[in-house]
Amino acid sequence: MDIPQERKVVTEIPGPRSRELFERRKTAVPQGVANLHPIVTARASGAIVEDVDGNRYIDLATGISVLNVGHTAPEVVKAAQAQLELETHTCFHVTANEPYIALAERLNALAPGDFAKKTMFVNSGAEAVENAIKIARHATKRPAVVTFDHAFHGRTLLAMSLTAKVMPYKQGFGPFAPEIYRLPFAYPYRWPSGPERCAQEALAYAKDEMHKHIGEENIAAVIVEPIQGEGGFIVPAPGFLKGLAEFCAEHGIVFIADEIQSGMGRAGRWFAIEDEGVVPDMVTTAKSLGGGLPISAVTGRAELMDSVHVGGLGGTYGGNPVAAAAALAVLDKIEREDLLASARRVGEIVAERFGEMQARHAVIGDVRGRGAMWALELVADRATKEPLAAETMSAISRAALERGVIVITAGTYGNVIRLLPPINIDEALLGEGLAVLDEAISAVTG
Repeated sequence: MDIPQERKVVTEIPGPRSRELFERRKTAVPQGVANLHPIVTARASGAIVEDVDGNRYIDLATGISVLNVGHTAPEVVKAAQAQLELETHTCFHVTANEPYIALAERLNALAPGDFAKKTMFVNSGAEAVENAIKIARHATKRPAVVTFDHAFHGRTLLAMSLTAKVMPYKQGFGPFAPEIYRLPFAYPYRWPSGPERCAQEALAYAKDEMHKHIGEENIAAVIVEPIQGEGGFIVPAPGFLKGLAEFCAEHGIVFIADEIQSGMGRAGRWFAIEDEGVVPDMVTTAKSLGGGLPISAVTGRAELMDSVHVGGLGGTYGGNPVAAAAALAVLDKIEREDLLASARRVGEIVAERFGEMQARHAVIGDVRGRGAMWALELVADRATKEPLAAETMSAISRAALERGVIVITAGTYGNVIRLLPPINIDEALLGEGLAVLDEAISAVTG
């Protein structure tokens, strides 16, 4: 589907058809299923989303980093269509399919580490996280799992237990899974003694806690996002992740990199952990892996992955052949068009523009990111770093939408605007989207 790659606002936002559908939604869909924006998509292509009223938006959210190669990328659509005509599903456990095997081979080759790897597939990021923990516990015969402040690992029971933020993700859904231990993340902007000491102090505290209060011999895994997603695109202080990985290797603890939001080229490499000089024992992927189709993966050291007995891993839809075929097309497109370089170029453009905006807008406390994964942390006061009020954040997001640009927020305090454009977005379109965001911030905060 070829939609003109241009912003166009033809009605008030939301338009009459979107409002009509949201009225129907009220009686058909639970209120607990959130909607960040009050519009309904009719079609999408590249970096443009068109709603049911004919308004076209520059998409700087991509379904929360699901469309790294853009909406309805022709190669991905063609691969899925071709597979649909051959086979939609048999369940890999009943009769295997070639796309599953081929995609496993590709991810084994792409994941960091010069050692034998194996990959299994499920359907969502949360399922990938759950299975990574299952495998780590089975392989090590240990119960404890270490996670971090500001982390998001999913909404199923174990994944929700690993997630940090209570509201809305955990409120009222307990009791939670046991043997989960949370440690401070190396968050440079908010580290009490300043960013210069952040990595050293956070690492020392983490090691001490794991030794004193958990016991290294009891820890199955440490799971960490190389760049925290829902937590606010927090890029850890340099050296923190490397020190954690070294501690894990010393004590036989499985180091898991959760790359569900930061992977598949989003941060300028296949996996964000590569910039940290760390080789994880396992990597979880999802979101952009399938180019919009639901598929997720756990890729890890072969001896870890093979530690589980036959029948202990899997699921009915895991590695569905249509989703796997689409994922292979995504990987092909990224490689063929050198979209890792494109992601880094997007990052250069955003970093420069965000720096200019920070100089002009007193509410911008911090600018951070890597590749095509950037954020603005907004504060009421730069001296105290008091987070900007939720209603003001919503107003900025709404002001951007009304001008034809989709952005979303994040962060433990809800005060972060995060950008997740397609990593192959046209530079002119990206520049236009950033200009609209700048205008929206000005309109709301002065």
